[in-house]
Amino acid sequence: MPATTTNNPPKQRSLLRFIAIVILTLIILVGVAVLITWLIVRPKRLVYTIEDPSIKDYKLNNNHLNATFEFFLRSYNPNTRVSVYYDSIEVSIAFNDQTVAFNTIDPFRQPRRNVTRMEAKVVAENLALAAPTARDLNHDKAVGKVELDVYVKARIRVKVGIWKSRHRTLRLVCSPVIVFSSSKNFESRECDQI
Repeated sequence: MPATTTNNPPKQRSLLRFIAIVILTLIILVGVAVLITWLIVRPKRLVYTIEDPSIKDYKLNNNHLNATFEFFLRSYNPNTRVSVYYDSIEVSIAFNDQTVAFNTIDPFRQPRRNVTRMEAKVVAENLALAAPTARDLNHDKAVGKVELDVYVKARIRVKVGIWKSRHRTLRLVCSPVIVFSSSKNFESRECDQI
């Protein structure tokens, strides 16, 4: 009598079932670990604000701009277990969708539950502007109210306990930042993360 191999399909099914159970168990364990970590850390969104903006040394001749844009970038870290490392920070200023100034801010570390105010001086040196942009900027400066867009790009890492994350890119847009000619008028502008 020829031998039949009817035992192979049940063995294959039980092997597949075992693999599926192992994979499902791993997924559940990873999910529980992530949930427990989140419940312990309770991460909160960082809050950024532009404060005390001003324009100094303003000159616009033949559509070429020379000016210093000054402001404070206020960073609030509400987290109780997370500190943030800002390894590089680039700031650019735009008017009517044209970049008019660019600079960097020194790297720093922001501890937990901390407010840090970084002074930013962004300089435009002999920058050629489009004729309509130059005309609008001159008009707004003469009126005493200039609306600017501030863009921030930073390479950051977060630290929880002894663990540090890899670098990630933080992008902020603060718009509109209104600069008044009168030094008595300041308008803070909260930034959006994009």
